[in-house]
Amino acid sequence: MIERRHLHTLTTLRDSGSLIEAAQRLHLTQSALSHQLKDLEQRLNLQLFVRKSRPLRFTTAGQRLLALADSVLPQFRQTERELLRLSQGETGRLHIAIECHSCFQWLMPAIDAFRDHWPDVEMDLASGFNFAPLPALTRGDLDLVVTSNPQSLPGISYIPLFSYEVLLAVSHRHPLAESTFIQAQDLAAETLISYPVERERLDIFTQLLDPAGIEPAAIRTAELTVMMLQLVASGRGVCALPNWALAEHSDKRFIRALPLGEKGIWTTLYAAVREDQLEMSFMRDFLGIAKDICFSSLTGVRPASKTV
Repeated sequence: MIERRHLHTLTTLRDSGSLIEAAQRLHLTQSALSHQLKDLEQRLNLQLFVRKSRPLRFTTAGQRLLALADSVLPQFRQTERELLRLSQGETGRLHIAIECHSCFQWLMPAIDAFRDHWPDVEMDLASGFNFAPLPALTRGDLDLVVTSNPQSLPGISYIPLFSYEVLLAVSHRHPLAESTFIQAQDLAAETLISYPVERERLDIFTQLLDPAGIEPAAIRTAELTVMMLQLVASGRGVCALPNWALAEHSDKRFIRALPLGEKGIWTTLYAAVREDQLEMSFMRDFLGIAKDICFSSLTGVRPASKTV
């Protein structure tokens, strides 16, 4: 009567907090998701959650099923991993590099979880501003690159991890802090703080400033996200960062996070992988773990389905 997909649906609904967000994560229409939940309730002759409740509230029956899901689903995943290791071998290499320098918040927990399941896979992580990871991936020096700037390279596939909004961080005392959104001309008199990378890799230039022909008054670079935010909080400039990287700090009122442009700027983070490695068991498992951790731990991200 109760199927594994039902348990997965209920946990996704709980974790997302709304039917709309749950449908996006499950790659279903909202109508299809509602039909699936209604069908389950009819099978059980029980209501599982309170419609139109904010925040979403589960009934006693719904909470009982969630407890079952939290117990059973990890066992399913663990058994599947064990079967994969038995069928395709347990060893391999996964050398990772990141071009997204605020990604450690979710990447390190993903790597830790992966090591628990694949202890015999050789792992390494590289980060820096002075080397080109994607060409190294093509050469075989790396096995996976986390990037938001996919390039057309032979033999490389880009697997979407999630989409996120790029926001402008300003001090809560800054004159722009009360703005509804930021326009390009608002930055003409500002010091823009960024990572030390080419401006072609920064969305604030390619999607806001360059199309409007606007240059900031000055550009200052910093290698660490926390350093950038400290400079912003002390009124020494503004910076553009992913919404999830800013959530913790904006919640504490050190800074304000504002949309770029009236419609906002959304971009997608990808895992770049050589096509011949896409079917490797440990690679598929790492991508699954990474996505699970992203959606369970990051604020403001949404599913992205387009593979480049």
